[in-house]
Amino acid sequence: MTTVEAPTLVQARNLVKEFPIRSGGLIRRQVGAVQAVSDVSFSIAEGETLGLVGESGCGKSTLARVALNLIPATSGTVHFGETELTGLPARRMRALRRQMQLVFQDPYASLDPRMPVSEIIAEPLRIHDLYDSGGRQQVRDLMRTVGLKPEHGNRYPHEFSGGQRQRIGIARALALRPKLLVLDEPVSALDVSIQAGVLNLLQELQSELGLAYLFVSHDLSVVRHIADRIAVMYLGKIVETGPSEQMFTAPAHPYTHALISAIPLPDPRRERARERITVVGDLPSPADPPSGCRFRTRCPKFAMELSGEQQARCTDEEPELVDRNTGHPVACHFAEVRSLL
Repeated sequence: MTTVEAPTLVQARNLVKEFPIRSGGLIRRQVGAVQAVSDVSFSIAEGETLGLVGESGCGKSTLARVALNLIPATSGTVHFGETELTGLPARRMRALRRQMQLVFQDPYASLDPRMPVSEIIAEPLRIHDLYDSGGRQQVRDLMRTVGLKPEHGNRYPHEFSGGQRQRIGIARALALRPKLLVLDEPVSALDVSIQAGVLNLLQELQSELGLAYLFVSHDLSVVRHIADRIAVMYLGKIVETGPSEQMFTAPAHPYTHALISAIPLPDPRRERARERITVVGDLPSPADPPSGCRFRTRCPKFAMELSGEQQARCTDEEPELVDRNTGHPVACHFAEVRSLL
């Protein structure tokens, strides 16, 4: 029996986003640029979840917003279905907004404290002229879908818990029946027990509605629970990508090794016995990234294992994101598969 691959919903190619650095004074000249996203390509199929992981400041949220055309790309292209988003006129982009929605990290800051919950959920319908005589019932149905009681629709955001507020944000995002949800750290502000409930809700909604997710997070253990594929990002670039389980059982990039080794194991004996890989130093400035491999200044392999000739290659030659007999693409000249869990 052959499996039919789902059609590609989002296709990003060679995305670059730079923010100008300007001098002070009366005439503010551009003196540099922050390289937030540097030549990044990825795709998301219909009904698929792509997890985008990396430490704070690596460009994850910027990449997500560029993919939604909320921030214009410096160069590169993004296709949503058959439509190219980059450079699309505002009127045509407005119509496409119904099919792609964003769930924010902070469920409290992203909700208007002066509006009752029913109005918050109904707002997208009103903006797109879709709120009619059945709009009130549609809002009630959306509240039930995300596990909230419809009779609480006249309450305000401060009267709900953090997990409930995030469910309100999800209901608002679902109001226009999108094909794609971009989830920007949707559970990082929640307690662990509440996180599990929200993640299970997202999986149920995906199964019922056929949604595609771009799930942005710094927590690999959370991403493992929900993602079909994972892309690891470092200093504006994707350094490794592959199927979720393969990324955990056979990671190949030193940065991925370090991220996975930071996940605590529930078994104390295994936790004490396993190899611990640490990354030292701070993230370099995206305004002046290192030459060659961007990770080399913090790479434990570069510091401890490589010869002078190999180090010179890391310094001078930027590694391509290709399969190096590792089973999935990795941007490391000396990639090595390791089992860390």
